[in-house]
Amino acid sequence: MATVHFDRVTHRYSGAPAPAVDDLELEIDDGEFLVLVGPSGCGKSTSLRMLAGLVPVESGRILIDGRDVTGLPPQARDVAMVFQSYALYPNMTVAQNIGFALRDTGVDQAEAAVRVKEAAELLALENLLDRKPAKLSGGQRQRVAIGRAIVRRPQVFCMDDPLSHLDTELRVRTRAHIATSQKHLGTTTVYVTHDQVEAMTMGDRIAVLREGRLQQIAAPRELYGDPDNTFVAGFIGSPRMNLLDAPVRDGAAVLDNLRIPLPRSVQAGGRVVLGIRPESWEVTADPATGLTVTAQIQELGAESFVYGHATSEDWRSRTGNVVARVDRRFRIALGDPLHLHPKPDEIFFFDPETESRLR
Repeated sequence: MATVHFDRVTHRYSGAPAPAVDDLELEIDDGEFLVLVGPSGCGKSTSLRMLAGLVPVESGRILIDGRDVTGLPPQARDVAMVFQSYALYPNMTVAQNIGFALRDTGVDQAEAAVRVKEAAELLALENLLDRKPAKLSGGQRQRVAIGRAIVRRPQVFCMDDPLSHLDTELRVRTRAHIATSQKHLGTTTVYVTHDQVEAMTMGDRIAVLREGRLQQIAAPRELYGDPDNTFVAGFIGSPRMNLLDAPVRDGAAVLDNLRIPLPRSVQAGGRVVLGIRPESWEVTADPATGLTVTAQIQELGAESFVYGHATSEDWRSRTGNVVARVDRRFRIALGDPLHLHPKPDEIFFFDPETESRLR
């Protein structure tokens, strides 16, 4: 186990106009499960590969447990990497694949057998040790790849979107295995994913990246309930937060027939971006006090969501449709008007130019 410190780390790929990772400053605690999340091309995999020694650092330092490893080769860093691809040996059994990482490390056969057995039990593979990879499901193969990393007992696990190729059910089951095994082992883990739901359910903390720069790092609940800017607000949450660009008149944001007074602490110019989560809308019968949209409903069994188009051109949604969560028994015909009112204490305010939170 170890701490990890990205000390103002930058990497630029040859010929690229901008850095893939730009001045990344990040502290990861001993035993922490940290998730790097963001859209494709945001620099999360590059950050992970710099930590593992697979990509060089242009400037800055990377420290593992206080030791500067910036110039060290991968094998000298005591980091275990798990990739998207299983990369299992097809002619070897599960036990042989897991134990292969120990073959040239000086661990004797008896100790290696104990470690393989422990890893298999932790990942629910103990009944599959004699099987070849061809006889395993995708989720089982990925757990074998994770087991191969576990037996090394490294200081740090690096996992580069290991579940991206699995179907939904396998993803859910396998990420539960990963989270459980990490808590049991207590090994510092840096996990990359583009799936914000996966990030929210697995990470002790989440670091959100955009175009190579760190936007915010926080625990999942804090990230959801207290975003620093419109990017984090819109990226974290499913369905995403409604971001509504509205004019400000006489100290209030105007959305159709809605007037939302700005808090005294919020100093806004001619416009402001309002952030409203789908669950923060209430359906009202009075069009004179609501935001009117033409709606269609999406039923998901336990809950339903209404997707609406604005009927007024005075404001616009940065996220397309206005989305509201409604009771699963709610019914509305396609194209009918719907009047929505936000819960006053659940509205976020953002600057339309800087995209920063107005507090």
